[in-house]
Amino acid sequence: MEPLTLGLLVALATVIVLFSGVSVAIGLLIVATLFLWIFDGPRSLTALPELFYAELNSFALLSIPMFIIMGAAIASTRAGPDLYEALERWLTKVPGGLVVSNLGACALFAAMSGSSPATCAAIGKMGIPEMRRRGYPPEVAAGSIAAGGTLGILIPPSVTMIVYGIATETSIGRLFLAGVLPGLLLTLLFILWAIFDTWRRGAASAALASASYTWRQRIEILPRVLPFLAIIAGVLYALYGGIATPSETAAVGALLCIFAAIVIYRMFNGRDLWIVLRDSTRESVMILFIIGAAGVFSFMLSSLFVTQSVAQWIAALEVNRWVLMGVINLFLLVAGFFLPPVAVILMSAPILLPIITSAGFDPYWFAVIVTINMEIGLITPPVGLNLYVINGIAPDISLKQVLWGSMPFVGCMILAIVLMCLFPGLATWLPEAVMGVAL
Repeated sequence: MEPLTLGLLVALATVIVLFSGVSVAIGLLIVATLFLWIFDGPRSLTALPELFYAELNSFALLSIPMFIIMGAAIASTRAGPDLYEALERWLTKVPGGLVVSNLGACALFAAMSGSSPATCAAIGKMGIPEMRRRGYPPEVAAGSIAAGGTLGILIPPSVTMIVYGIATETSIGRLFLAGVLPGLLLTLLFILWAIFDTWRRGAASAALASASYTWRQRIEILPRVLPFLAIIAGVLYALYGGIATPSETAAVGALLCIFAAIVIYRMFNGRDLWIVLRDSTRESVMILFIIGAAGVFSFMLSSLFVTQSVAQWIAALEVNRWVLMGVINLFLLVAGFFLPPVAVILMSAPILLPIITSAGFDPYWFAVIVTINMEIGLITPPVGLNLYVINGIAPDISLKQVLWGSMPFVGCMILAIVLMCLFPGLATWLPEAVMGVAL
């Protein structure tokens, strides 16, 4: 069978298996095992355990559970509501200030926790009822939180960026730096839309009637959130300053976040600490299981010459490189509709990276493009995880309203991709300025 035809058959089988309801990791292992057994013989299966182990036998992977523990420690406290309240006190008189406060709180909390669902839950539990109480439409309240939660996979430290770095063997430090300016840009676009939408609806006067806070009230809440922000800044400084590796900085950050949660929020109960470690372990094992299974899946594609044939076929297309990038974006967008970001990156990045580099695109710039596409997938059906999280914490707001409210923010993300294509330096300038030009 021709490798390209075999590749289409693999894609069809993968879609069918994943839609059957099995977990992503199990589904990838089933497809890889089946095709190796049929087309490469039963003896090829003897290498699978070693391949699975080799994929996980990497020191860099230690950073994933450490960053997850760091986020879980923050998410287990009132850091999210406190962060929201602090921004609300400082921005209450800005037109659309409550939406802006929610978006800012989402951006900061997502950067601290690295989890979109945790961000939606932590900020949404307070932000959505407060916005509705002050007269904001339910779709605006829900959509802004759903979109704001996606920022965590772009703004460093990002677990998604770590997974991309491991899958493509690129520098995690450079990837984190590449996400800084695009993350700020996307946050700014979200905020500008919120202000414009408030003005367009004629709700700017609502800010003047909102609650007033004294300078004392604004300042007294800062000690509860600044330590966590200082920890994030310290972790990034240690990483970019060459003081420690990503795994080492993640471990120190996790320890400091647990210590801060105990000191600031009195998390002395052993059960609370156990819940943090239990939930972190579950999420870490899930991600690492997917990484190992994706390694086996990639071996199957390479062993059957599917990867090489697809790369050669695309490289042979006589099309403008931006047309090629448009096709790749469409593929990533559709894949993000149905699969979680980690799965899409692990399955597609090793195949796409040689294609985009041969076309003259920067791999760190491309990481940002991939991540923004994955953000869109988090707030679009049928598997838009953030939509269901918001619907779970505000069940009286229908999924249709949540989706409708998030659509303008999807437009902001598409605009961000266009701006990234027009000005690639938004992703490449900071890594080159701090760490030099990549060899």
